[in-house]
Amino acid sequence: MSEKNTMEELPAGQYTAVSIKMLKGLEAVRKRPAMYIGSTGSYGLHQLVYEVVDNSIDEALAGYCDKIDATIHTDNSVTVIDNGRGIPVDYHREEQMSALQLVLTTLHSGGKFDHSSYKISGGLHGVGVSCVNALSTFLKAEVYRGGNIHFMEFKRGKPVEEIKIIGKTGKRGTRITFLPDEEVFESIEFSFDILSKRLRELAFLNKGIEITINDERDVDKSHKFCYPGGLVSFIKFLDENKTPLHAEPVYFHSEKEEIQIEIAFQYNLSFQENIFSFANNINTIDGGTHLSGFKKGLTRTLNAYISKNNLLKSSKVEIIGDDLREGLTAVISVKLPEPQFEGQTKSKLGNSEISGIVESYVNEHLGMFLEENPQIARKVVDKCINSAIAREAARNARRIARRKNVLDGGGLPGKLADCSERDPEKSELFIVEGDSAGGSAKMGRDRRYQAILPLKGKIINVEKARIDKVISHEEIQIMVQALGTGFGNLDDEGFDIKKLRYHKIIIMTDADVDGSHIRTLLLTFLFRHMPRLVEEGHVYIAQPPLYRVKSGNEEKYIFSEKEKDDLLEEWGERKNVAVQRFKGLGEMNPDQLADTTMDPSKRLLLKIKLDDVVEADRVFTMLMGEEVPPRRKFIEENALKVRNLDI
Repeated sequence: MSEKNTMEELPAGQYTAVSIKMLKGLEAVRKRPAMYIGSTGSYGLHQLVYEVVDNSIDEALAGYCDKIDATIHTDNSVTVIDNGRGIPVDYHREEQMSALQLVLTTLHSGGKFDHSSYKISGGLHGVGVSCVNALSTFLKAEVYRGGNIHFMEFKRGKPVEEIKIIGKTGKRGTRITFLPDEEVFESIEFSFDILSKRLRELAFLNKGIEITINDERDVDKSHKFCYPGGLVSFIKFLDENKTPLHAEPVYFHSEKEEIQIEIAFQYNLSFQENIFSFANNINTIDGGTHLSGFKKGLTRTLNAYISKNNLLKSSKVEIIGDDLREGLTAVISVKLPEPQFEGQTKSKLGNSEISGIVESYVNEHLGMFLEENPQIARKVVDKCINSAIAREAARNARRIARRKNVLDGGGLPGKLADCSERDPEKSELFIVEGDSAGGSAKMGRDRRYQAILPLKGKIINVEKARIDKVISHEEIQIMVQALGTGFGNLDDEGFDIKKLRYHKIIIMTDADVDGSHIRTLLLTFLFRHMPRLVEEGHVYIAQPPLYRVKSGNEEKYIFSEKEKDDLLEEWGERKNVAVQRFKGLGEMNPDQLADTTMDPSKRLLLKIKLDDVVEADRVFTMLMGEEVPPRRKFIEENALKVRNLDI
């Protein structure tokens, strides 16, 4: 009997050496790692963990795994354990090695090409765990299978010795431990937050599975994710700090012709659209056919409902897709046997048939929901109409602003003290609170490459303001004009990050409550309306000193309460120790401000990084949104961590 016939006759769920098919090669991974994992920077580094975890998730999708544990060790090695069937360890006759060695050392090998083992898989290309092995200083695999613990170790993808049994066990599953290769990656420092974000997503997308992550580098960092509510729990998590338009998220689920579609969404009173799409558990950050199908279905169904019920009779506006998605939080998850992704990093789904399938599905189920829930339907439609009215007002506001030449980056605002340097990469813009601090900053700066923009008062809270109000706000117009990029996201009219005049945008405010509030308002504006500046690492926070401590001819500038207390304890025997608290930048003379906060050789800058967009969205909504209880809870939980408290 041929091996092909043997495979076809395997009982359902059996996973052995003959399930493993291969297409050859491995050295190319070390030569061109970015082709396989996206980059040798942070993205590619964390992709290693995702590839291992995806194998465990595939076991969960097949119905054999409900628990996954990930641990970051002190040396930045990572262990992933699951309670699935365990990678096959029996001998693969065709390749003359164990199935475990085949999976870990050969590209395009695995059970993903054998649909009797996995009907749906995120690790479709079969290069995942072998790539991890190739790009790791070492990888150790333990397989709990058939009552035995099977072990194999590899060095940079090559076996140290043959597979062996090292003990007995009543467990089943796989344990993979690997250390990324410092010769390959720019850094092997894993981010707990980045990994937590991905594992949290996987727990939401696979209801009931328990996923834990522990960080041995910091004993306080540990998360356990388990969401029996699945996508409904995901929506509630995303909208936790927002005011919902309807009490419960809308949820649809269907499985037809081996294609599973899950959609959950909820409208809230915010002005932002927040849509996440997934295909076979992969976060398709660039969207794809499933996302376009959802948007088309939503637009078509809501427009049909509005037309059928003559709900636009008193409003002379045209409603477009953007209006129908204002304040919408949605998650679209599809699972299909043969997904077609763009590239190994799988950021966009390309299956053309999925768009029509999802669109028809949304038309049918959303249409039915609107008919059965007229009160919710009316609330949603009213919000969409108001969005269209505000969009028209925003267009007028843009036109007026452009007449003043402030939204297209033309000209420079009068209050900007520009620098002489014309290379944006060498230029810095300090956005400073108030004219007094602005005056000190202008006198203390290096005019060659440091520009100063003082703002009066607090800018508008964009979390509570529609786009037309934001565009019309004078201080925001001044900022946009100084930056030179135009206003909005890349997809919005007029924004062009290539026109950015300063590659370092430094927010410099007083070290008190008002200064913290102004800083948060500015960050909220940049995050909501010019996110590319944050995403590409152009935004920084200046760290002015809190105190000057002086004894005789010796003085030190102090940046934290603990640092001050430690210095005073150290200087305890000295006489005439003077402590000066800086409550505002304007209290510092230009030389002091330059030496402590502006001089690149001495200053401290905090770079704003966006590791977790979901968590950033939740925090900005909580801090600046309408809901008071989440803000109060946050303050209570973080009161002891506050550095700048003005009493």
